[in-house]
Amino acid sequence: MKPTLLVLAAGMGSRYGGLKQMDGLGPSGETIIDYSIYDAVHAGFGKVVYIVRESFKAQMEESVRKKYAHVKCADGSPLEFDFVTQELNKIPEGFVLNPERQKPWGTAHAVLMAKDLIKEPFVVINGDDFYGRQSFEIASRWCYAHENSKGVYALVGFEVDNTLSESGGVSRGICTYDAAGKLIDVVEHHNVKIDDDGVLRADNSETGLRVEVRPKDLCSMNMWCFTPDFFGKAEEIFRSFLEHNSMDLKKEFYIPFVVDFLIKHDGQECDVLNTSSRWFGVTFKEDRPTVVAKLAALVKDGVYPSPLYAE
Repeated sequence: MKPTLLVLAAGMGSRYGGLKQMDGLGPSGETIIDYSIYDAVHAGFGKVVYIVRESFKAQMEESVRKKYAHVKCADGSPLEFDFVTQELNKIPEGFVLNPERQKPWGTAHAVLMAKDLIKEPFVVINGDDFYGRQSFEIASRWCYAHENSKGVYALVGFEVDNTLSESGGVSRGICTYDAAGKLIDVVEHHNVKIDDDGVLRADNSETGLRVEVRPKDLCSMNMWCFTPDFFGKAEEIFRSFLEHNSMDLKKEFYIPFVVDFLIKHDGQECDVLNTSSRWFGVTFKEDRPTVVAKLAALVKDGVYPSPLYAE
């Protein structure tokens, strides 16, 4: 068994203004996904499944298969790839959609698109986020340790001050967890940034108050570890979600919603795995030069080769 990396790449990057997942940011034109796959392969992953939109599936599949044709897993076997699309109408039978709705149903819906392709523990990431090598090593160890487990999941938690943008306030799901490292809650905080007085603060989405945030508090950057039984449980919850929201124009079915439901109503557990890796990504157009500089620095320091993959 080798774990699978599930890459959420269907988002069109509305705030950034372009298809972020295919933007060359590394010194030799590497995308952020390229670095994630490089780290995942070195951490022992064996397959990558991309969730994409039909409108750019052919372009991305051609690019990926050409780029990774020579890449081997840690055991010398070829790295496997699958591509599956997330579309608005890919939902269980029996539900009527609002004909004016345009967007698909969110991150948990995207994960469900891969249910027929993944039979082993897997890790979910955003295609446009840089997670760092340690994060993949931590996630991989969890997957190998839970090869035969059911009903246990994990969240790779990043220290808030390792996830800030220099271009503006960001939204972060800040975690609370018990003494055993089991997730209790993820509360969304908006406009997370260092205020003019030098204090890190955010707007708590539940209370509406602007609150101080401890720099080392852990937050979710949508890096989750699941055992394959998650698909069946998530599909049941999605049916219930659609019963109440199928005609809604904007409501989305997010991974934290599903995990929260499973913890509070189904007795499941979710480990919080602490990584000291520094996250970065292109949230805003203005972030691009900073990300380019950070990747160049990692190459200069010998963390990554350039190009990542020599043909």
